[in-house]
Amino acid sequence: MHSSPSPRHPAAVVAAPPAGTASPRTAARVALIVAALGALAALALGLGLSLGSVPVDFATVVRALVGADDSPGAAIVRDLRLPRALAAFAVGGLLAVAGALLQVLLRNPLADPYILGVSGGAATGALGAMFVGAAALVAPAAFAGAVAATATVFALARSGAERAPWNATRLLLTGVVVAAGCGAMVTLLLTLAPDAQVKGMLFWLIGDLSSVAAPGPALAALAVCVAIALAFARDLTLLARGEDVAAALGVHVARTTLVAHGCAALATAVAVTTAGSVGFVGLVVPQALRLVLGNDQRLVLPASALAGGAFLTLADTLARTLVAPAQLPVGVVTALIGVPVFLWLLARREPSR
Repeated sequence: MHSSPSPRHPAAVVAAPPAGTASPRTAARVALIVAALGALAALALGLGLSLGSVPVDFATVVRALVGADDSPGAAIVRDLRLPRALAAFAVGGLLAVAGALLQVLLRNPLADPYILGVSGGAATGALGAMFVGAAALVAPAAFAGAVAATATVFALARSGAERAPWNATRLLLTGVVVAAGCGAMVTLLLTLAPDAQVKGMLFWLIGDLSSVAAPGPALAALAVCVAIALAFARDLTLLARGEDVAAALGVHVARTTLVAHGCAALATAVAVTTAGSVGFVGLVVPQALRLVLGNDQRLVLPASALAGGAFLTLADTLARTLVAPAQLPVGVVTALIGVPVFLWLLARREPSR
C-alpha cells in the first residue's frame, strides 16, 4: 500500500506552486496591473513624441509615425523625438530588469544594476575616449569597459587556491572594490581633462539621452534579456527562498545564477553604453512592483520592463521640457524623483518571500 504524501513529504513540496504565484482570486488584479503598465508605457511614449520646446499635436504625431506628413513638426517627431523616446524606453526597461534580477540573486532589495562595477567600467571607457578626443568611439569604449569590468569581477570572485564558486557575498564585495577602482580612474580623467571636455563628461556620468540616434541595439538587447529572464523566471522565484531550498526543489542553482548574472550584466552594459549612468531606475522600479505583484518573477520581470521603460521615458520628457529650450541630464530627473520614492519604499514593510 502507498500512503498519500503528507504535507512534509518531498513530493508534496515539489508539487506546491512556486512562491509568489498569483492565485485565481488575484489573477484578474494582476492582469489589470500589467495592462495598466502597458497603457502607461504607450502614454509615456506618446507624451515623449508630442512634448518639447516645439509642441506637436497628437494628430501630427500619428501622421508622422505612418509617414503621411512631411511638415516640420512631423520631421521633429520622426528624426529627433522617436529615436530618443525609444532609446529611453529601452534603457529604462533594461535597468529595471537588471535590478530585478540582481535583487533576487543577491537577495538584497538594495541591489541595483551598477553594483557589480559595470557602470564604473563603462564610465572609464567612455571618459577615456572623450579624453583622447575620439568622440566616435565613446559608445564602443563604454561597452568594452563594461564588459571588462564584469569579466574582472567574475574572475576575481573565484580567485584563491580553492577556486570557490561564485556566491552573492564574493560577487558583491568584488564588485564594490572594482567600482571603487573605476571611480578613481574617472576622477583622474576629470582632473586631467581640459575644461571644454569636462561638461560633456559630467553629462555622460549623470545620464543623458540627447545624443542617441539609433535605439535599435538597446531595443534588441531589451527583447533578448526579457526572453532569457522569463525562461528562468520560475527558477529565480524559487531561488529567492535560498539556494538550498531551490536546489531541493529541482533548480540548477549554478546555471541559473550564472545565466541571470550574465543577463543582468548585458542589460546594464547596453543601458550604460546608450545613456550613461542613469540612477534609481533599477533600484526603485523593481521594489515598487514587488509591493504590488509579490515575488513571482514571471510577473515582476515583464512588469519591470514596462514600468522601467515608462518611467525613464517620462523622466526624459521632463528633462527636455522643464527648462526648455535648455535640457537637463535625465539622470538628474530620475534622482529627484527616485530619492523620495526610495525613502517612501524604505518606510514600508518589505513583503515576505
